[in-house]
Amino acid sequence: MGSCKEEEPKWLWVNGPIIVGAGPSGLAVSACLKENGVPSLILERSDCIASLWQQKTYDRLKLHLPKQFCQLPLFDFPENFPKYPTKHQFISYLESYANHFSITPKFKQSVKVAEFDEVCGFWKVQTQDFQYLSKWLIVATGENAEAVIPEIPGIDKFKGRLMHTSVYKSGTEFINQRVLVIGCGNSGMEVSLDLCRHNAIPHMVVRNSVHILPREMFGISTFSIAMALLKWMPLRIVDKFLLLVANLTLGSTDKLGLRRPKTGPLELKNATGKTPVLDVGALSQIKTGKIQIMPGVKEITKIGARFLDGNEGEFDSIILATGYKSNVPSWFKGSDFFTEQGMPKTPFPNGWKGENGLYTVGFTRRGILGTANDAKNIARDISEQWREFKGFCKNVCTTRNLSDSQGICF
Repeated sequence: MGSCKEEEPKWLWVNGPIIVGAGPSGLAVSACLKENGVPSLILERSDCIASLWQQKTYDRLKLHLPKQFCQLPLFDFPENFPKYPTKHQFISYLESYANHFSITPKFKQSVKVAEFDEVCGFWKVQTQDFQYLSKWLIVATGENAEAVIPEIPGIDKFKGRLMHTSVYKSGTEFINQRVLVIGCGNSGMEVSLDLCRHNAIPHMVVRNSVHILPREMFGISTFSIAMALLKWMPLRIVDKFLLLVANLTLGSTDKLGLRRPKTGPLELKNATGKTPVLDVGALSQIKTGKIQIMPGVKEITKIGARFLDGNEGEFDSIILATGYKSNVPSWFKGSDFFTEQGMPKTPFPNGWKGENGLYTVGFTRRGILGTANDAKNIARDISEQWREFKGFCKNVCTTRNLSDSQGICF
């Protein structure tokens, strides 16, 4: 972009970092900054915080991990919340979090372009309404900003109902229907289970290998056990223990058409971000045949699908449980900090900081624990710079003659 020019329309100076995204990551880093005395501005494309949770999740969703592993920095879950809070309880917690720290994002601000201006030395963030300027940019849109819609031959020909899990709410809409669920991760498993409990007939496509673990072992969450063991044992030994217990409690999943990867569940998660499935009841339905396992899809037909084994099936609806992806490449320009997939090139735990005041939070592939770690690091780093820079910010706002409560100068 060109140099800073006063005549550019509707530009706003932000007295502190610009945070893109008002999900858990954006809220966490904003709270940590505030705790360190640094103001910030969150730009959010939707009309609410945590829009993925509020608008794009199914009704039966619960946290897969115990609540102590899912709370944001500086603010615990209410004691009366269950071990695995529901979707609605988690949203309530996030709203309480934002209220507690007086976090008020600017909603309906969809970032079109964010780029560092080498001439003036600041970040320019362009939305449909304004151009914001700041010394710091924090990318908090995370790993799950956009639904992944696979390119399957014939998908446009299907005459029945086709949707992504981001649109799915409940199996009540599919009673007595034959439903093809494409994807066998946590979402695919839970949607298939929900369909089953609403008297639909789910068929779940399993194209690749998948790790399935019990959500709890010996009455303790599997994740808690893994985290405790990792303090004393190498990762591969912990993986072997988890798989041993899983095989004893769940039986061989290979016999059900659910092949396990050769790499252990924790090692695979760290290397690729692929999360093991924590079983909450779907496996028992697979064993009884109420959830049918299908091979990979070769093509979609007008009335169903043709599979890689040559068989065909008729279906009333198709649900794509194909996950999400980062949307950073569509709006972040002028830097090679991110990969083509929109993830930091520098791996965890050092991917939270780039050059020229660039930071990222929520890209660790380690859930909210990784988010909390990033948020604390970012706040600590920026607060050290802030002490030297806030005098300049004050002079800018004084020159512009007007500022609002969020530290924005007009």
